[in-house]
Amino acid sequence: MEIWINPACSKCRSALSLLDEEGVTYTVRRYLEDVPSPDEIRAVLDRLGLEPWDITRTQEAAAKELDLKDRARWPRDASGREAWIEALAAHPKLIQRPIITAEDGTAVVGRSEEAVRDAMSR
Repeated sequence: MEIWINPACSKCRSALSLLDEEGVTYTVRRYLEDVPSPDEIRAVLDRLGLEPWDITRTQEAAAKELDLKDRARWPRDASGREAWIEALAAHPKLIQRPIITAEDGTAVVGRSEEAVRDAMSR
């Protein structure tokens, strides 16, 4: 199990605390320092069953600078998918967190205790 975190994020710290309380073995990836490649983002999206815009933090300054809410420039369909992935790789702060990859090959965005427990049960 791997968890992508930003140490400054309270949801990430809560997820780590829960994993520790339950004695789960995991690897921490500080994704702002160890930035995922576009291929790694594609792989985690496949595991999540989500699209890049589904895991994008649209309130971040970089999202506003890129004007990600402009659907003409940033279509939320197959034609825009690669541009979104490239934006996440270039601006990792845009990636929702924490992301937990489960042992069964799936992944979850662990923003709630229920989501973290779901990942632990897989």
